[in-house]
Amino acid sequence: MQKNIIDTKKLEAVLKQAHSTAESDQSGANASYIPALAKVPSNLFGLTAVTADGTVLETGDSSYPFAIESISKVFSMALVMEAVGAQEMLKKVGADPTGLPFNSVMALELHRGKPLSPLVNAGAMATVSLLPAANADEKWQKILDGYSQFAGHSLEVMDAVYTSEAPTNSHNKGIAWLMSSYGTLYDDPDSTCDIYTKQCSIAITCKDLAVMGSTLANGGVNPITGKAIINPEFLPHIFAEMTMEGLYGASGDFAYTVGLPGKSGVGGGLLAVVPGQLALSAFSPRLDPIGNSVRGQKAMRFISDALDLSLYR
Repeated sequence: MQKNIIDTKKLEAVLKQAHSTAESDQSGANASYIPALAKVPSNLFGLTAVTADGTVLETGDSSYPFAIESISKVFSMALVMEAVGAQEMLKKVGADPTGLPFNSVMALELHRGKPLSPLVNAGAMATVSLLPAANADEKWQKILDGYSQFAGHSLEVMDAVYTSEAPTNSHNKGIAWLMSSYGTLYDDPDSTCDIYTKQCSIAITCKDLAVMGSTLANGGVNPITGKAIINPEFLPHIFAEMTMEGLYGASGDFAYTVGLPGKSGVGGGLLAVVPGQLALSAFSPRLDPIGNSVRGQKAMRFISDALDLSLYR
């Protein structure tokens, strides 16, 4: 993948300007349906950029750990593509926006139980179920180890988040069992849902997230460790999915205003990737009604405009 030179001094200045501009926005609220997320201080706000050559730039609360939540779907998708191939993923999980909420049952029923995208809950659980492993423990270890390789160091589950999510994920369990009844889930429904819940509860920082994203930007090679994590042939598929479904109902708006593949999580994280150049990450737990970080989106728009990063310009 061709790498373009970016002025890191200008990037650092723009990152700080974006933080200052977006920080004043007090709109939005923490995710309230997961008790541990509701307790996160709502005024936290961090930004990080990691370039394809490994330069790390940070501002604000970039070292505060938060739950990766749905951003995890991108990296499980990458790991499963590496294991079974892009065509198998396309056949069994799909690659289309649902046009419905990320936890929609209707989207499954309309398509005889087949998920449409690995970046909605049904597709994310189908993705987890496809990862080859002898048992649930081995599968979970593969996911945790894979995420850690993307981040460049060992990651761990936030126990407080996992223990508050696990008792409240009956809707996801229902989705898993519905897919199982249609033959579109490829492992045990309960263990699949539990692994999915665990992966969403992994603790990361803004820096971790930007390093993970810059591994995608850098052709699948972690720019900090120099280790190749995934085959670069899968990256166009991953970026396409992020563009179509990465911010759910706001994915089109993000593509229109930011012009980069992105992925959000209800933990307040937001990732954007500039292929061949860098990754941007934001953390701010104040969410809009769709479930995306308010300040994160505002900061990404500012940075993209200031540095002319949109892929569509």
